[in-house]
Amino acid sequence: MRWCDLSCPEAGFPKEDAVDGAGSCRTFAALYCAKLGRLVAKNAPCAAEAMAHGEKDGKGGDQG
Repeated sequence: MRWCDLSCPEAGFPKEDAVDGAGSCRTFAALYCAKLGRLVAKNAPCAAEAMAHGEKDGKGGDQG
């Protein structure tokens, strides 16, 4: 299982300002996933890997 963090080559800092209300500091709760083209939860299971395994939105957990 992969995790969404900055060790992933697809992960980067969000381009938007204050994505999580932190203002100008780097205490953020989301990363930009280049593979998915959207923000994903930092330190969560890899959303791209979850989607590859059949989860429709890549968020993990029980969606029903």
